[in-house]
Amino acid sequence: MNDWAAYSGMFSAALLAATILPAQSEAVLVALLLAGKQQPWLLILVASIGNTIGSCINWWLGRYLEHFRGRRWFPANDDALTRAQRWYGKVGRWSLLLCWLPIIGDPLTLVAGLMRERFSIFLSLVAMAKTVRYIALAAVTLGIT
Repeated sequence: MNDWAAYSGMFSAALLAATILPAQSEAVLVALLLAGKQQPWLLILVASIGNTIGSCINWWLGRYLEHFRGRRWFPANDDALTRAQRWYGKVGRWSLLLCWLPIIGDPLTLVAGLMRERFSIFLSLVAMAKTVRYIALAAVTLGIT
């Protein structure tokens, strides 16, 4: 596999994995790291950027979600949205440091948009959490302590 295909595949997998679409970026990163043909730091950078952009898409969706509240096709009812808003109001922006977790991470980024979290704060916390996760995964994969 050439470098362009590896890096673009890593970026795409990471971006999709951070959106509400089901995808897996960790397996792609581990496979590319174990193949050893690309620079680990560049794979981590590309994965982090892709995953962060995917979370920004979720933030944007959350930001404009309420415009469609009450429509029949809307994916969440008023009670679910109220619970999510109440939870985010209690826990706050620091919950975004958990955005890398499976199952709850993607909805957290959506709720942050819904709660009108400032984008600069959102971006800082999410980028940090996503990058640290990929660094830790690479360190474990490559046996770096």
